Amino acid sequence: MSRWLWLVLWIVFVSTKHLVAQSQIILTLKQAEAIAVKAHPRIGAAQFQASAAKQLPIQSRSALFPNFYGSFTGALADENTRIAAGALNNPLILSRLATGVTLSQLITDFGRTRQLIEAYTSRAEAQEFSAQSTRAQILLLVDRSYFAALKSQGLLSVAAETVKARQLVADQVTELANSKLKSGLDVSFANVNLAEAKLLLAAAQNAVDAAFADLSNALGYQERQAIQLSDEPLPLAPSNEFSPLLALAIQSRPDLESLRRELNASQSFVKAERALNFPTVGVVGALGVLPTHVDILRSSYAAIGFNVNIPVFNGHLFSARQAETELRAQGMNQELKDLQNRVAQEVQVAWLDAKTSYERIDLTRELLQQALQALELAQSRYDLGLSSIVELSQAQLNKTSAEISNVSARYDYQIQTAILNFQTGQLR
Repeated sequence: MSRWLWLVLWIVFVSTKHLVAQSQIILTLKQAEAIAVKAHPRIGAAQFQASAAKQLPIQSRSALFPNFYGSFTGALADENTRIAAGALNNPLILSRLATGVTLSQLITDFGRTRQLIEAYTSRAEAQEFSAQSTRAQILLLVDRSYFAALKSQGLLSVAAETVKARQLVADQVTELANSKLKSGLDVSFANVNLAEAKLLLAAAQNAVDAAFADLSNALGYQERQAIQLSDEPLPLAPSNEFSPLLALAIQSRPDLESLRRELNASQSFVKAERALNFPTVGVVGALGVLPTHVDILRSSYAAIGFNVNIPVFNGHLFSARQAETELRAQGMNQELKDLQNRVAQEVQVAWLDAKTSYERIDLTRELLQQALQALELAQSRYDLGLSSIVELSQAQLNKTSAEISNVSARYDYQIQTAILNFQTGQLR
């Protein structure tokens, strides 16, 4: 009865799984990455930050264009009224109603505005590369979650097959014990092995649920989605040379390029702060009409003038600002060197892990073949009464362990390949 019950449950499980799979979304890795790029809030936030940073050069560049504005002014005052308090001068207050325009234009500030434009342009570019770095991080998260979910499904299949096989053995041993051909100890060992397999199945099912929850989160969803994954072919073997990978990472990593642009921005800020020590020259022009005014005023006016501001002393403000930007630029340069060193270490570790994972694929495949042969021999010896249930149990355990290692090796290599692609700047 137990055997038939497990058979019915297995048929129901497979049928239910098939029906659920029909209503699930079937995703390839590229499709999953495309969904994350569109839906993940971290990518959206980074893109908005990059778009906002692009407005800074436009704001700085506005200082090079004329400042043009119109005015409408009215005043009503007693005759011969002057301002007598609250100011150093005493201008006349004349009754009038006037309208006019004013135009001001910066002639030169000896390159300060130009340097500010370059600084903010470099900073906007740095923000763009930072957004690319965020995108790469999310794609890595998607790839790892994708292959982790496939791995958990593979381990679930191993656990289900293990339960099925050990249930069959337990039923056979029980029948033999009922016929007085096997001892009760054999039945106990078989049931223990079956219980362990069921625990493995429960843990594997929980791992599947957790892996798909992680994948749904990586795709930008709050709740777990009904997703069916398409298996991906194994990548090619990793390169045997490390130097080309490091050169590729130094050239392609978006976080490195972002820091380089930040360094360029800091150097431009240094030049802009130095320009504070030079004069600024500007011109101002105004014209307008007075429809209503007192007799001493003309019905129109026009004037033009220029102004030169020469810094003399401001309590060492400019020199302190210049020193601050120089020190920040030097610190940024050291941060860039530190990041390059860390990139070299991260690429080397990822390369070594990928090589080891690739080698494990063949090793675990060979291990599985040996475990299957050992299980067949142990089963035959046990059926002939030449060995104990302990030997058979150990062979079953070795087979299950080898199957787990074989499934894990395949997807671990795909995960390590994704990590290596990320570390070398190829995951975008």
